[in-house]
Amino acid sequence: MQFAHGLVQRANLPIPEEMFFGAAAVVLIVSFLALAALWPQPKLEGDHWRPLPGGLGRLLGAPALETACGAAGVVLLAVVVVAGLAGTENGLDNFTPTFVFIIFWVGLAFASALLGNVFAAFSPWRAIGRASGWVVRRARGGRPPRHRPYPERLGRWPAAAGVLVFTWIELASGWGEDPRMIALAVLGYTAITLAAQAMFGVETWTRRGEAFAVYFDLFARIAPFERRDGVAGVRPPLSGLPRLDVVPGTVALVLVMIGTVTFDGISVGQLWDDLTGDAAFEAPVLVATLGLVGGVALVSSFYVLGVAGARTVGGDVSAARLRRAFVHSLVPIALVYVAAHYLTFLVFEGQGIAYLASDPLGEGWNLFGTAGATIDYGALSQNQAWYLQVGFVVAGHVAALILAHDRALALYPEAKLAVRSQYWMLAVMVGFTMLALWLLAAAQG
Repeated sequence: MQFAHGLVQRANLPIPEEMFFGAAAVVLIVSFLALAALWPQPKLEGDHWRPLPGGLGRLLGAPALETACGAAGVVLLAVVVVAGLAGTENGLDNFTPTFVFIIFWVGLAFASALLGNVFAAFSPWRAIGRASGWVVRRARGGRPPRHRPYPERLGRWPAAAGVLVFTWIELASGWGEDPRMIALAVLGYTAITLAAQAMFGVETWTRRGEAFAVYFDLFARIAPFERRDGVAGVRPPLSGLPRLDVVPGTVALVLVMIGTVTFDGISVGQLWDDLTGDAAFEAPVLVATLGLVGGVALVSSFYVLGVAGARTVGGDVSAARLRRAFVHSLVPIALVYVAAHYLTFLVFEGQGIAYLASDPLGEGWNLFGTAGATIDYGALSQNQAWYLQVGFVVAGHVAALILAHDRALALYPEAKLAVRSQYWMLAVMVGFTMLALWLLAAAQG
């Protein structure tokens, strides 16, 4: 098993791949035409949240439940660190790599898009920061700790850097299957996060700088569920994204999210072997690092091209404003890149958490009676996986078109200009779709 890469090879498909490519493009074009004809006014820009009925909202959003979830997160953090440092060096038999790269990184992305910001409740760093703040307040006679104002120019740049570093560890560093290095990275991240919380405040750093909190929050904005002021509620799917505050670093973060997965897909195909040759064996970390940066640059060029094209339609909207205005429409693309790319990774290797939970250090324990569990590789056939992956890709890009169209209607003074601006965004979406499908097809050997 390779923790560094998510795609697996598939058998021959009953329908030529070119037909999937063409059908996907047709679906996007038809969706674009339907939006132009049937969606004349913005529908997602407002606030449509409402609490769950019958007291269920307060029950699911209760502080006591959030505290319990935070405690569970702290326990899992401790298990990750202890297993990584004291357990077996074999990544296959150690709890830490599977939990970090499959259950946490991939599984929480799916959970966030379906259920909302579950990571906010389970975040061990937020829980530790809140508990530390409570202790400090008690020591100061009820006075809250002092914090520095968070520099607005930093925005989400720390989160973008954090996600990039995490994916570098996963894909380029060579540490992805080394439990000890992963545990040390977790400890280092914990120290940085707690220090930043002490400086700027727990909630401020969680909202702006903490890489995983910001990352999963973006996916959570797709979900139909949201917790506000201790109350769980519902809203139309996707409607959380137009309300995203696009502070500095937000565009970079979203492009990093898509670009790093793009590199992961490219790096398992024949094209990457042809491009890198012997260099990939002589200097693997350097080559992979350059590839990771190149993946982000490739995706960024798609977006810059779409924005430049949108400027040509008129409306006196600057390129900088367009970049900020439409970046939320790329979040569903980031999600489906993860969903399509890591689907089989989660379905198959993710099953390993059952036996690893009973024996997290690889010492032969059977804490929960599941040490004998095995992986069912028949849970999803290779062709079923391909169909689901293609479905994810197309659905995500249609969602992106909907968000971009809705924002254009709110941004431009005339519906005609709004539709014309989306010709270029359609081209961007088709480009992202073809890239995603090509990455999936390239993984076939």
